[in-house]
Amino acid sequence: MYHTTRSFTAICALLAAAPLTVAQTVSAADADAYIEFSSDIERIQVVGERSDRSSIPGSATRLNEEDLQEFKYQDITRILRRVPGVNLQQEDGYGLRPNIGLRGTGVERSSKITLMEDGILIAPAPYAAPSAYYFPTAARMQAVEVRKGSAAVKFGPRSVGGAVNLVSRSIPDETSGFVDTQIGSDSLFTVHGAAGTSTENFGGVVEVFKSENDGFKTLPGGEDTGFDIEDYMGKFRINTDEDADIYQSLEIKLGKTLNDSHETYLGLTDDDFATNPYQRYAASALDFMDTKHEQISLTHHLKIDEIEVITSAYENTFERDWFKLDDLIIDGNRLSTASVLADPDTYSYALSVLKGEVDSGDDVIRLKHNARAYKSRGVQSLVAVPFTAGDVSHDLEFSVRYHEDSESRLQYRESFAMVSGGLNFVGAEQPGEAGNRKVYAKAWAFMVEDTIKVGNWTIVPGVRYESIDLDRSDWASDDPSRLADPSRKETTEVNTLIPGLGVSYKMDDTLTLTGGIYKGFNPPGPGSADAKEEKSLNVEAGVIYDAQGFYAEAMAFYSDYSNILGTCTNATGCIGGDIGDQFNGGAATIQGLELVAGYTADVAHGWAMPLSLSYTFTDAEFDTSFENSFWGDVHEGDHMPYLPRHQLTLNAGLTNDAISFNTSVNYVSKSRTDAGQGAIPLNEKIEGRFLVDAAVTYRMTDAISLFAAVDNLFDKEYAVSRRPYGLRPGKPRTFQTGVRFEF
Repeated sequence: MYHTTRSFTAICALLAAAPLTVAQTVSAADADAYIEFSSDIERIQVVGERSDRSSIPGSATRLNEEDLQEFKYQDITRILRRVPGVNLQQEDGYGLRPNIGLRGTGVERSSKITLMEDGILIAPAPYAAPSAYYFPTAARMQAVEVRKGSAAVKFGPRSVGGAVNLVSRSIPDETSGFVDTQIGSDSLFTVHGAAGTSTENFGGVVEVFKSENDGFKTLPGGEDTGFDIEDYMGKFRINTDEDADIYQSLEIKLGKTLNDSHETYLGLTDDDFATNPYQRYAASALDFMDTKHEQISLTHHLKIDEIEVITSAYENTFERDWFKLDDLIIDGNRLSTASVLADPDTYSYALSVLKGEVDSGDDVIRLKHNARAYKSRGVQSLVAVPFTAGDVSHDLEFSVRYHEDSESRLQYRESFAMVSGGLNFVGAEQPGEAGNRKVYAKAWAFMVEDTIKVGNWTIVPGVRYESIDLDRSDWASDDPSRLADPSRKETTEVNTLIPGLGVSYKMDDTLTLTGGIYKGFNPPGPGSADAKEEKSLNVEAGVIYDAQGFYAEAMAFYSDYSNILGTCTNATGCIGGDIGDQFNGGAATIQGLELVAGYTADVAHGWAMPLSLSYTFTDAEFDTSFENSFWGDVHEGDHMPYLPRHQLTLNAGLTNDAISFNTSVNYVSKSRTDAGQGAIPLNEKIEGRFLVDAAVTYRMTDAISLFAAVDNLFDKEYAVSRRPYGLRPGKPRTFQTGVRFEF
């Protein structure tokens, strides 16, 4: 069961005492001459600003603030296109609720990767309900980090693919700040500002981000299809003197995000998409997502000589109500929206109702309040002990985390009649009639990892242990206050050991060989009695070349799944299953190749030309035959859906001290929407596409710079998904321009 506040407080106090114990038992010596005043404590980052890539076995990528400022993307899926091995499925064109996978894990709501902000789990309920209906505002981040393969074992609980860490703005070393404003297509208006300072013993930063637009899709009645985002963040730190024998800092971080969007799951038929991909049917006019996310964390950093102890206590809450089209009642019978869009000829009358072309009479359209409340909290501590033994150096890390999270659903439907192209209210259910349940999770995680360097070798053995208790309780639909005992109650316990080994060998100053082997793990969800944990054996091998300004990396990966899991969600259009249920997919094989390269060429008269390439090849097949509500009818050898075989991003720029031009060319090959093999049927295909983005920044003075950008330069019309209900378009050509003031 969910721990009481008293139990949770006791655990926090126990783990928080660890730094004090270390301080008392380790003899103090002179501290480093310089302790970086930054909330970005490097040991809790996934990659780290100062990391030598060749010393990290496996795959590691960090996009820093300079990278993020080239295009000023608000969409995390556009940001991550330049990282190899990342699988992306766009949905709304803005990246509001992204679908991210790593090395073929599956992309559904980013639920199969470990998501973090500043090294802290950030998905709404990472264990009990990991689907990321909340995602941190990408535009306010100072860096984005991705680690895959054996390098990601330390970042649990989901280790099959890896981890994505969003690094928020750090407290500056001196008084500084900025205000960045932009306007653009579809009435886009964005303002982003931050200011902070540091003294010898104190530092702080506050940040505000607000963005809104009217959307690029059109409804018959002209209603809004855009979004409105407000994001507020503050960090405040106190610390000892830099030259203290025992350096300590205490930082509190506070954040609040409001995200409202007129988004829908309702797509289009193939014929309507061909006519106008940016139209929406009248039945989706009231669809609206209303969310609020709040976070607080307290981080203590202790440093004695080279020994570091970093302890964080955190709590995240997330509330959402996605009021959106659910189904139709035709002649007293329920008809799913997915069925209508999948077979518009058979259900031509229902399609006409959805379009608002005919009145519905006694038939009704039902919209559901997908209302859910999440809580996630925990305390984690990491102890790092670097030491040498003869010619061998060690960087030994121990970590422990106690975490608990929950998701509560109290959902109901409202019925509407279609009258003259508009929705007229008919009636509503009582809260709980369309879902009344709560899922819980509590988890202990322990990790030990040692980075061993001897000669030209770097060897990183590590092991992670996860102990997870999962509970699901369902109440009767007529018991919204949950006064009676649950009508259904299920518990699941998972205990697993996740070992990994990474190795790199530096052939010379320019060439490094790297590889690793590790166990992949994804825990099952609460209440899925037949679902097993997702397990895989993963192997990787690659080479890194770095010389004279040219960088290149090639990494091959192979994942042998003994069981792959699928989760029934609204986002995937799951039919016939209970939302949240999981299904075993049996054995599967995913393999591929990641390539990345970069070079900056010097051009005449102070100009430089930065060039970069990122390519991913992914081959994902089922090794068994089966049938269930998530995967459908699967045969051995079928290719997995929504995993294109080829992804390529080319970035090129032309810069000097005052001006920079940047272009990004992105290619994604065709993909399936259903498991299958051979030629892809037209009604199960997402066509491949080329997209080009361009941006220019002009620095007028040290304090003022101008910016302009265009996404989808050639206005390519393309589909990004057929799920859950019909074809959905990518974003058309959009423009934005702005000015940035710095001080």
